[in-house]
Amino acid sequence: MPEPEPQERRIHHLDARSLRGLAHPLRMQLLNALRRHGPATASMLAERLGESSGATSYHLRQLATHGFVEDTPERGKGRERWWQAAQDGVGFDENLFLDTDPAVRGAADTFLHEVATTHARELSTAIGTREDWLPKWSHSTDMSDWTVRLTPEHTRELVGKIHELLENYADDDAPEAERVRFHLHAFPIESE
Repeated sequence: MPEPEPQERRIHHLDARSLRGLAHPLRMQLLNALRRHGPATASMLAERLGESSGATSYHLRQLATHGFVEDTPERGKGRERWWQAAQDGVGFDENLFLDTDPAVRGAADTFLHEVATTHARELSTAIGTREDWLPKWSHSTDMSDWTVRLTPEHTRELVGKIHELLENYADDDAPEAERVRFHLHAFPIESE
């Protein structure tokens, strides 16, 4: 039997309008939950996130308006509405920080701060639950940092190579494979 072709990741590239539609902490949490755990109802997501179903329902509809989530009609029964993520990820254009509209620049700040908060929360959870993964994963996790001297162009090139490398490993179908989360942060720091 031939091996299936790897599926290309579907990315929602943010523009000013869709950024304003996504840049809300609960909306980003809802989208993240749907990407991680699969289709769910507003009530299921409310329970998972400790929110009211009215709030999750409202924000899911807003996400749908901007194309981030969509109905999963084959799962719904009666009035029960199931939602799923419409894409696998989001592409952020740094030029949004240069937009003439202060609301867009503010949404860009909100978006990136929420991404950073999510990364910190995920890392903290991983540390707090490491006993669940030992000893099998004891020598496979990493929490390192590096400081190197690079030009903006070389930094962009290196980030691209890291993304390409991660894509090459994205569909490991070995029976012992688990979902592994990678965070990549690349930013300039003050020279000494």
